[in-house]
Amino acid sequence: MQQLIDELQTLRDWLRFAVSRFNEAGLFYGHGCASAYDEAATLLLHTLHLPHDRLEPFIDARLTQPERLALLNIIQLRITKRLPLPYLTQEAWLGDFRFYVDKRVIVPRSYFAELLEESFAPWVEAPEEITDALDLCTGSGCLAILMAHAFPNARVDAVDLSPQALEVARRNVADYALETRINLVESDLFGRLGKRRYDLIVSNPPYVTTTAMAALPPEYRHEPQLALAAGEDGLDIVRRILREAKKHLKPQGLLAVEVGHNRDIVEQAFPQLPLTWLDTTSGEGKIFMLLREQLPAK
Repeated sequence: MQQLIDELQTLRDWLRFAVSRFNEAGLFYGHGCASAYDEAATLLLHTLHLPHDRLEPFIDARLTQPERLALLNIIQLRITKRLPLPYLTQEAWLGDFRFYVDKRVIVPRSYFAELLEESFAPWVEAPEEITDALDLCTGSGCLAILMAHAFPNARVDAVDLSPQALEVARRNVADYALETRINLVESDLFGRLGKRRYDLIVSNPPYVTTTAMAALPPEYRHEPQLALAAGEDGLDIVRRILREAKKHLKPQGLLAVEVGHNRDIVEQAFPQLPLTWLDTTSGEGKIFMLLREQLPAK
């Protein structure tokens, strides 16, 4: 072990070593990085307390003995425990926004991030006129925080069933100094929202089917099952949202729900609904949208 540490002197050496070991171990990448190289670079830069987007200036820097030992330890931890990268670094990024994460919450990853970066244009014509917004199944609070930035005059309710997830969300809300604008609510969907009504409701709910849950890579099994599994066809939570959303939307209010790869399942389950599918550069047909007036009465 000591010989290995002595042989790998520079960041370039350790990057090559990490990529080789990650490929050898057959790791799965789906939590913010798309390849062994991207994941290795992110993990090494974080461990060395270097900027996450500035590899080249440091690539040939020689590392100290404690730094090399720290890199070896975290590389081995990623391989042996198959922990998702964000659980090792305790941070995840959506665009330019950084969020604290740990095993109490699903790792933030959502097609909504790009839509909110553009303030939901063109479906929201005047972002400043959004005064009430709701993030259902908020998890780490990431989408609620993006909504607060996208809609400067909005009060945002962020709902989750898990008190542990809301503890993480509370930390992220505080990091962005949004305590006066984001209201965290422990609730089973709309259950504790009373008569609150919203201009915009977004939700990235659990939507993994029973078959897909059984086939998940080890990395995903570290995430809370409550945030993933949604019954045989993955639509248990979506059905409830569609039943209850209308009474919580203002006239012409928008409901947008992320369903991942389940578009065909959704269209087969709700053939009567005039779903609008929203495309982003990172994925097509992952989010559907409905106006309040298009939702079933109940």
